[in-house]
Amino acid sequence: MVPSASIVIPTRERLSYLEVALASIAGQAADAGAEVLVVDDGGPSAAGRALAERFGARYEPHERPLGLNVARNTGVGRSGGELIVFVDDDIAAGEGWLGALLEAAGAHPGEEVLAGRILARLEGSPPRSCGRERAPITTLDLGPEDSRTNFAWGSNMAIRRAALERVGPFDEALTDGGDEQEWQERRAAAGQGGGALYVARACVEHRRSPADAGLRALCRASYRRGRGARRFDARRGRAPARSRELATLAGCLAHVLRRRCPAGLTAAAHSAGRLRQALAGDPPAPAPPVAGSGDDFLSGSSGTVGGLDSLRRRLGDGLIDGAEILSGRRRALARAAAAAPARRRVLALGVERPEHRARSAAIRAELESSRHEVELHTVAPGGRGKFENLNRLLEEHPAAGHDWLLVIDDDVELPHGFLDRLLFLAERFQLTLAQPAHRLDSHGAWAVTRRRRGSVLRETAFVEIGPVTAFAAPAFEVLLPFPDLRMGWGLDLHWAALARREGWRCGVIDAVPIGHRAAPAGGAYGREQAIAEARGFLDGRPYLKAPEAERTLTTHGRW
Repeated sequence: MVPSASIVIPTRERLSYLEVALASIAGQAADAGAEVLVVDDGGPSAAGRALAERFGARYEPHERPLGLNVARNTGVGRSGGELIVFVDDDIAAGEGWLGALLEAAGAHPGEEVLAGRILARLEGSPPRSCGRERAPITTLDLGPEDSRTNFAWGSNMAIRRAALERVGPFDEALTDGGDEQEWQERRAAAGQGGGALYVARACVEHRRSPADAGLRALCRASYRRGRGARRFDARRGRAPARSRELATLAGCLAHVLRRRCPAGLTAAAHSAGRLRQALAGDPPAPAPPVAGSGDDFLSGSSGTVGGLDSLRRRLGDGLIDGAEILSGRRRALARAAAAAPARRRVLALGVERPEHRARSAAIRAELESSRHEVELHTVAPGGRGKFENLNRLLEEHPAAGHDWLLVIDDDVELPHGFLDRLLFLAERFQLTLAQPAHRLDSHGAWAVTRRRRGSVLRETAFVEIGPVTAFAAPAFEVLLPFPDLRMGWGLDLHWAALARREGWRCGVIDAVPIGHRAAPAGGAYGREQAIAEARGFLDGRPYLKAPEAERTLTTHGRW
């Protein structure tokens, strides 16, 4: 029996590509009674909506860019077909493409994943090749006969809804590499089936328009994909040594010279991306979950910095600081923050421990040096937890009437001009939840919160509960008062889910990094106690999973 189908097309700011894809799909979808969903990850667009509706497709935009796998999951959640057919926005479907997929799905009810044929099409004047180079674009061509294959690729794949519901959604933390492969490996690792049925007649052309088929554009895309591929390998614990990445790059360049093959530069760019990512530092592989624990709210890292690693990190901080000073960017940011935004009312709250009195005094002095109107209140722990104490302070000093609420721990080191620069950037990028980045040698459990070289601010899906968190006034009604928690683990992941629901922007501000060296994260309380509290709090509440929290959505290198 042929299943009902939904066709999901994620897209972002590529209307000319999308138009070709829809023109090739719309008639086939109408003949098969399949719905077509265009999930716009670039934000709502009148032109995008009009284009989708012209071809009879439903237009489902995100409020802001969230990523390819988020778009795929959105398509799954908002569609109703038994078979979900995924294509990219830069394909042109061949005649009989959809019918071949549906026929194969009906003839092989035990096959949960179908892989359509994918051929490359570089338009215009692509770079000259020696004949050994394949186009630097995803393809799958196993010939004219159906067969088994290890993986289906997102440019042309179909998955039964029942499998998606059983295995779970696509991992929204992945970008530029492994996005669909991770789901298929997860399915196989759980013993729920592996591989896919290759359907030869279900053929699409994976296009690059003349503007994107030139050597420079192909190399840029290959470099980005190389970085993503290295991150994915590191995540799986399969990343080769840097020396091996360097040797591969040397081999690619030697091929270009020996064969006089300009097209080989795309392979060299991919290899260079992998090497650059390796030199920048691979993201840590997530800690394996404890069977049955469900503790997907943990970062998988203690975040403690010490020993030779601390020295290396301090050197890295010094290099970034030096570059910012020499380039004049730090001075330019200070000038900009002196003029905007208009003077704000800021309520700052924190818990002050006796052993950190001197550091707390330095924090107070820095905040009070701001040009904004700052009202700082602290309280001694008194046997209560952090958020219990913060709620006590909020009862005495309500947030209403203030533009920002700043929650700050007593063991941080603030840079000069901290608050003025923080508020300038937070409002410049319309953040509702914000935090300063950690310096590289700070204790911090979440890799996404450490400063990044060359970045002013990164939009993220998540900000931490501490050591410094800034809340704009629109968040007060939704997030205050805080839950009466002692440690608060998992609360920030709940905030992230609420931020997504409300359409708030969240961000980590790299240009205003803080130091957090006094004690390792979580050092003031028992880990098991904190985890138990988080389990109870998150039970029945929406929250982002840890891998998604580690994802950077957009990086801004200037303001």
